[in-house]
Amino acid sequence: MSEFLIVVTNILLFLTLYMQVLLLYTFFEKKNVFSNTGGNGESPLKRYPIVTIIVPVFNEEKTLGGTIESLLALDYPKDKLDILVVDDGSTDNTLTVANTFKTNPQVRVFTKENGGKHTAVNLGISYSRGEFIGCLDADSFVDKNALSRIIRCFEDEKVMAVTPAIKVHTPENILQQMQSVEYNMGVFLRKVYGSMNAIHVAPGPFSIFRKEVFEKLGGYVKAHNTEDMEFAMRMHKNHYPIANVYDSYVYTVTPKTVKGLYKQRLRWVYGFLANARDYREMIFNKKYGNLGMFTLPAAIVSIFAALFFTALAIGRFIAQIAKRFMEFQAVGFPTRFEWPHFDWFFVNTSETAVVVYALSLSTLFVIFVGKKLSDGNMKPQMNIVYFFLFYGILAPAWLFKAVYNVVFNKKTTWR
Repeated sequence: MSEFLIVVTNILLFLTLYMQVLLLYTFFEKKNVFSNTGGNGESPLKRYPIVTIIVPVFNEEKTLGGTIESLLALDYPKDKLDILVVDDGSTDNTLTVANTFKTNPQVRVFTKENGGKHTAVNLGISYSRGEFIGCLDADSFVDKNALSRIIRCFEDEKVMAVTPAIKVHTPENILQQMQSVEYNMGVFLRKVYGSMNAIHVAPGPFSIFRKEVFEKLGGYVKAHNTEDMEFAMRMHKNHYPIANVYDSYVYTVTPKTVKGLYKQRLRWVYGFLANARDYREMIFNKKYGNLGMFTLPAAIVSIFAALFFTALAIGRFIAQIAKRFMEFQAVGFPTRFEWPHFDWFFVNTSETAVVVYALSLSTLFVIFVGKKLSDGNMKPQMNIVYFFLFYGILAPAWLFKAVYNVVFNKKTTWR
């Protein structure tokens, strides 16, 4: 390996390890913050304000009923919960499903021409009655205590928005089980970022806002099909804090196929990079606190580090193939075959290798801490194996494509 590649490799490995260690240090340093923010959701609130939950929907006839039922089952006063279902010009039986709930006084149903999720949410905001406004995607389902735990966080008057903990709804295959590990890591990361006031996305599944946020900042915009990222960055630009409650659980349906996962993650990564470009003045700007000085730079470094190491691995693989081919031309097929075996004497103990080992262990630790926050236990499961086996193979595909689309200004599609 050339000296240049060695230097770049060591720098990126160090930065990646440094970021993970910093996150873990922050987690343990502010552990009391985590236990005090949520966790007491079953005790009565000081008051129960009116909350409007908007369900924007397009062709979700299979899951919409369950989504609304989960909202109606919330442990929250019925007269304080205002549910708005906004059909964005569906072409299936979604509107029919929505209309079956119209007899319930808590539910209002609206329909409009298709204009995108952001237009549906904005319509809901215009008809909202609540002091607080939230959104729930029509493929997600809330835990009965989710809302009361989030509203408790708003007892701090400085908090302007609160994000939940998102988990995978009933993972059925290996791909979804792999994603469940990623989502558990997301529970950990969002909790740490919340303690740092550095959350860069207020996700569609059940993020709750003070109504005044929309009154002062306006509604959602298309924002590269990732309006929830843009709005969170807009909030930070105006110094509106976003908190997190790690035990306010929301369950979301995740892609079952590689193609579906690729399209979803391509949209997410492209949206992040495009929005980061739009808000580039916030990057490495102390004025925007930990979001500008850590979250945005760390996410960008992580993306390009993953691409660099993937390209390096592909280059080494091609070099090994070429080497084997030359050996074959020189001596033909080997007459003896030996199974690979492990020998402690030949363990790589170079500086680079040691950092890689440390990075792997810290990643594993983050996974288990996230599982503890999400599931209440740290019991190892096969989904962790699936994550380490397959995620590193699949992720570079959408990362490369997202960077390509941003560089050459090619749009990604939602559907």
